Amino acid sequence: MTDSGHVDASLRPPVLAVKNMVKIREKGGVRFELRIPSLEVAAGEFLAVVGASGCGKSTLLDMLGLVLKPDAAELFALTPRLKTRQGVKMDLLNKPESVLSMLRRREIGYVLQSGGLLPYLTVRENILLPCLLNRHPAERAEREAERIAELLGIGEQLTKKPAHLSGGQRQRVAIARAMAHAPCQVLADEPTAAVDHLTALEIRDAFRALAREQGVALVMVTHDRNLIKGCADRSVTFDVRKIAPGHTLSTLVEAGDG
Repeated sequence: MTDSGHVDASLRPPVLAVKNMVKIREKGGVRFELRIPSLEVAAGEFLAVVGASGCGKSTLLDMLGLVLKPDAAELFALTPRLKTRQGVKMDLLNKPESVLSMLRRREIGYVLQSGGLLPYLTVRENILLPCLLNRHPAERAEREAERIAELLGIGEQLTKKPAHLSGGQRQRVAIARAMAHAPCQVLADEPTAAVDHLTALEIRDAFRALAREQGVALVMVTHDRNLIKGCADRSVTFDVRKIAPGHTLSTLVEAGDG
């Protein structure tokens, strides 16, 4: 970690590594091409992905979340925390769906803009859901869920249903749920878009602190540059160009304003 409090990614091995990844989407004669020349995210690092609507942010997140397959890539690898593969880089290209599904469940946390909480479950039950799906020991999972909830300032909300929480509290629960099963990376899609600016800053800081404490690679998509300025360890954006009628090329580039 640097004097500014930022994580020096060069001192840690990458959790995620991508090289020359391409995804093409075509509809009604319109072609959108996303290219990621190079991308690495280290354990505990906060990477911000910044860009306007239509530049490819969601497409990128879907590929990193293993729900959308790239059309081509020279390298696409994840270093999981699975005990059987801890510290071993896994090549994700051409893996069967059974392996990708297992990695999504165990190694990836996801925070939606809406929170995506299940309304019929309590806060505690929502947070514990990925632990239950991954068959973590119940007592240990409960202790960790309570610890994370306290760190995020929602320790007193564990018995409530989502309907009785504020928007900011719901997003903190969504973050806790994404972190509870100790994934190697967490992807967040505009997690503060639905709250006021002060609450967004509080959620951002709590999210970053928890990711660092757990050594999780955090990739957060946002359209708000002011939200991540001086906070993210690094930021990337998109160079979007019309290269032909009906053909848009969007290339991921370093933003340099983290």
